[in-house]
Amino acid sequence: MTSPDPNLPPFDFTRATPESVRAGADAAIVAVREILTALVAVPAGERTFANSVLPLDEVRDRMQVAGGQFGFLSNVAADAALRDAAREVEQALHLESTAIGFREDVYLGIRAFAETPEARALEGVEARLLERTLRDFRRNGLDLDGAARGRVQELRERLVALGVEFGRHLDEYDDALLLRREDLAGLPESYIGRLAQVETDEGTRYRVSLDYPEFFPFIEAADDGVLRRTLFIKAENRAVDTNVPILEEAIAARDEIAKLLGYPSWAHYSIETKMAQTPEAVRAFLEDLEARVRVKADADIAELTASKRAHLGDPEARLEIWDWRYYQQRVMRERYEVDGFAVAEYFPLDATLAGMFDIYQRLVGVRFVRIEETRAWHEDVHLYRVEDVADGHHVGHFYLDLHPRPDKYGHAAAFTLRGGRRLPDGTYDCAVAAMVANFTKPGPDSPSLLRHSEVETLFHEFGHILHEVLTRAPYSRFAGVAVERDFVEAPSQMLEHWCWEPQVLATFARHVTTGAPLPADLLARMVAAKHVGSGLHYLRQIYYARLDLAYHAEGRTKDTDAIAEALHGIAGFPFPAGTHFQAGFGHLFGYDAGYYGYLWSQVFGDDMFTRFESADAAAVGADYRRIILEAGGTRDGADLVRDFLGRDPTPAAFLREIGLEA
Repeated sequence: MTSPDPNLPPFDFTRATPESVRAGADAAIVAVREILTALVAVPAGERTFANSVLPLDEVRDRMQVAGGQFGFLSNVAADAALRDAAREVEQALHLESTAIGFREDVYLGIRAFAETPEARALEGVEARLLERTLRDFRRNGLDLDGAARGRVQELRERLVALGVEFGRHLDEYDDALLLRREDLAGLPESYIGRLAQVETDEGTRYRVSLDYPEFFPFIEAADDGVLRRTLFIKAENRAVDTNVPILEEAIAARDEIAKLLGYPSWAHYSIETKMAQTPEAVRAFLEDLEARVRVKADADIAELTASKRAHLGDPEARLEIWDWRYYQQRVMRERYEVDGFAVAEYFPLDATLAGMFDIYQRLVGVRFVRIEETRAWHEDVHLYRVEDVADGHHVGHFYLDLHPRPDKYGHAAAFTLRGGRRLPDGTYDCAVAAMVANFTKPGPDSPSLLRHSEVETLFHEFGHILHEVLTRAPYSRFAGVAVERDFVEAPSQMLEHWCWEPQVLATFARHVTTGAPLPADLLARMVAAKHVGSGLHYLRQIYYARLDLAYHAEGRTKDTDAIAEALHGIAGFPFPAGTHFQAGFGHLFGYDAGYYGYLWSQVFGDDMFTRFESADAAAVGADYRRIILEAGGTRDGADLVRDFLGRDPTPAAFLREIGLEA
């Protein structure tokens, strides 16, 4: 049950059992079907916005809350039986939502209303809600004949099951290196001390897994290049046996759906509703960006290769794909005197959280108030309510689940547990969100220290929390991050810039032992070193985006391995033989034909931050809250950005940010 008191937890996850999770989802589905039965029963001459369109928004909200309260546990529950039940529920809710989108009787009711004088007189967000509702039904094939529509629904339902299985295999996949103490040369004691120790016939071994807090520091700092390669190859082959067949079946299903709906490809179908609108526009954007970035990447390869050759004393040594992060860090240490592990000592997690909270609270005019009794899904989880500074009114809740656990969601992401919306009595049903991440867990004698890249991740993902919780969109359909998928990252990408601002870091970056502030000269060197390897980073992002686009180009049958190898030259390195990166590329479910959005939206995020460079931060923050965060999807992303900037956006700031000129 949900709690109406903002000082209490919005949900009680401690009472969740496999049985209660299933029963809760079943009850939500029954309630939703009753709402739709009433919608369909409205006589043709009595249709109104209130009895024909709003019920679908109520349905959307009910399904979202059920997903947040029950299905979400598939990502975070510690108990395997509870995770399995939540996964069943997640799939059942997705299937029910899919089925609703194919109900002809509901569609006919909406169409009947659309032909009324009231519908034709709608303006603003109400007109947008009706238009988007009709568009959603059309894109499900409700204008097709019965057989074709039935096939689209069958394929949609199959995609739900495939997506759940793909994600489950990633969450449950477990592989690692078992290493001797001497194999860990180059890694600090703070890292080694947190590794699990395993007793084997050969003696004690240190376990280095594929979890982010273990994988990335190893790839960046382990001196043994053979072991870096071994761990890299393991990571590129996650869940390969199960997930490659799933992905290829999903690609075929998507292509068939697109063809049935009259689109040349899934990419055309998917991108139609995004800012870019066409795959041709996406390809042109990526190709233009690749040409610009390639110059920087070539310089990166030359610089990092020189570092490797000097390090090994081998004038013929070649930079490999599993080397570049290691030599990037080496160049940063040697040329700029920036040691990532030493920098991390200035970013203990608790202090960094407090500093970030202070920045964002002042920026958007809210307070984050800790609720001690979380009733959460795990003891590591913290819960906060958000209140407005001006008058103290309740704004929303968010959970933070920041440390790794076995079988937990393996990346960093924000989840909507309840979307915001205006209730019939005029009050606002405030949103609830959760940030899930995998930062190193503190030990009795070892605090959690964040590498600066993890600080950026924290600031970014919490930006999504702000977007979710501060929404004041009147309808669930447009609340929070319910914006175009190639715009959704922009508000969070903008907030990453605060991690580099001297006046901001001065407020919280303190040495974990001495309490000394982050030295100004160290920050200056960090900023100077910011673009080391940036070309390679962005080429890899372009490769991911091009791979996603190619998988969803015209054609039902795809050899995903062959395509991955053929495009790999974009990344700047030879293809690592025997790898199947796509098996672990979780964004291929959810961001299918949309991964380019990370780069596309960064153009807008970087440009939006320029407003803070020459104006009062509090005043700009108020505009940011009102124009971007509160609006959600009530208007097109391009219009929101234009209103916030007071001009058309340009890529100049984005290009500067990655070390290039416009």
